[in-house]
Amino acid sequence: MRAAVAVAQSATDPIAGLVVQDVPEPEVPEGWVKVRVRAASLNPHDLWTLRGVGHPAERIPMILGCDGVGELDGRRVLLHGVIGDPDAGGGDETLDPRREILSEIHPGTFAEYIAVPRRNVVDLPDGLSFDEAACLPVAWGTAYRMLTTRAGVSAGQAVLVQGASGGVSAASIWIAKALGARVYATARTPEKRAYALAMGADAAFETGARLPERVDVVVDTVGEATWSHSLRALRPGGTVVLCGATTGGSPDPELQRVFYLQLKIVGSTMCTLDELKGLLALIDEKGPLPEELIDRVVPLEEIRDGFEALASGEHLGKIVVRLPLASEMDAVAGFAAARAGTSLAG
Repeated sequence: MRAAVAVAQSATDPIAGLVVQDVPEPEVPEGWVKVRVRAASLNPHDLWTLRGVGHPAERIPMILGCDGVGELDGRRVLLHGVIGDPDAGGGDETLDPRREILSEIHPGTFAEYIAVPRRNVVDLPDGLSFDEAACLPVAWGTAYRMLTTRAGVSAGQAVLVQGASGGVSAASIWIAKALGARVYATARTPEKRAYALAMGADAAFETGARLPERVDVVVDTVGEATWSHSLRALRPGGTVVLCGATTGGSPDPELQRVFYLQLKIVGSTMCTLDELKGLLALIDEKGPLPEELIDRVVPLEEIRDGFEALASGEHLGKIVVRLPLASEMDAVAGFAAARAGTSLAG
């Protein structure tokens, strides 16, 4: 089968270590299933692996990809990317000390087939396409957990989303709006602020700008560059929920503001299987998803183009990778051969 594999790591030229090549189909342990992947999407985690960040060199080569959707026994299925034991995490697999996500220890979704635990397969609602669904588990699942389980957002509250063009941030805008919140967003450029509005924000502002009101919840994936603004934007008793810090950790946490206004700082990582199902139910109720969800779609053989767009940071929306069926690949090859005036036979 064909797969996109990290064969080397480099902090300065990460994409040089990405190769699309033939690999054996996965073995299927007891309790696992083999899914025919139809679409997947890129995440910063994939780029970090190629850069050698958080992924030991001894686990290279590795098939990349954390998100995926495909077919199993005639069913359209979505893959829950967190592999963990809910019992070890007190009912929450994200709290299992040994939990992992696809492409860390077990091969990822940028392949024609993938083996996953049977519990990690979720039936896909009819209203979602393969391309749309491939965008959901990591970014949208993370955002759903942040807003519901961790921050407890409810209808009528005000939410600020920092760095609104990022995958988790864009998802947070749509989800918070679907939950009935007033949603404000910040972004550095007019294009990214327009994107935030297209994703459902009530208003979008330059980073650090004064808001119309203080908010109940801030979603911050940025870190140092927005940290002071996040705290200053909160009402007394408000909550900042964090899942990352793309600009680094804050050297000035403004601790006096935190204790004087009784602010809550909450961390969050990924989502549980139940939360992923909750996200699908919310989308089924409040959808459809906006067209702006997807920036571009690339075939597996051109996945390097997708990684270059991801590394540039200038894309708006998710980058989807399609993995066609063998019959579709044959049709494409036949069309290309016909255009070249040759036959498949020779």
